[in-house]
Amino acid sequence: MGRGRVVVISGPSGAGKGTLIRAVLQREPGLAAVAVSATTRPQRPGEVDGRDYFFLADDEFQRRVDGDAFEEHVSFAGGRYGTLRSEVDRLLAEGSNVILELEVEGAFAIRRRRPDACLVFIDAPVEELERRLVERDTEMAGEIELRLGIARMQQRERDEFDHVILNDRVDRAADELLATIHAETGRSPGPPNGPIRGENA
Repeated sequence: MGRGRVVVISGPSGAGKGTLIRAVLQREPGLAAVAVSATTRPQRPGEVDGRDYFFLADDEFQRRVDGDAFEEHVSFAGGRYGTLRSEVDRLLAEGSNVILELEVEGAFAIRRRRPDACLVFIDAPVEELERRLVERDTEMAGEIELRLGIARMQQRERDEFDHVILNDRVDRAADELLATIHAETGRSPGPPNGPIRGENA
């Protein structure tokens, strides 16, 4: 079995990165494996340690940074985020394509370390990002403004990505992301698992 390929999904908060990843893997569960990131940010209601993130204390995160355990690590909106190198290497060695959901800075760090990685930017209008962040109801008003300011800066970086996908509708954007991953990994489309349903989150 050959090695897989790293596909980085990035974009501003509220663009729907996680929603599109889930939609694509709902259609083709064997298309790729999602590497779970580590973070120091507080755990939100409904999140599960080891499934959504590995939630680490600041000192434990720094210990792993000092031990060169991360593929990439960044600070974003008051928290620290990182991708464990051992997890990515394990999945690639098993022949899986690996999806990383990262902030823009993290995506560029992966490109420096793994030039063959494919970088995909998920975009949405700023007013739509604001609506989704408000509906998500996990950030305070001040944090929403911070994330919107960061989103505007991130959108100026989108031309540095291999692909830009506008998430105006989940079903259409997921179709485009699925086709992009097929093209970039050389995998043939598998049988569909039915229509994608869900909100533009």
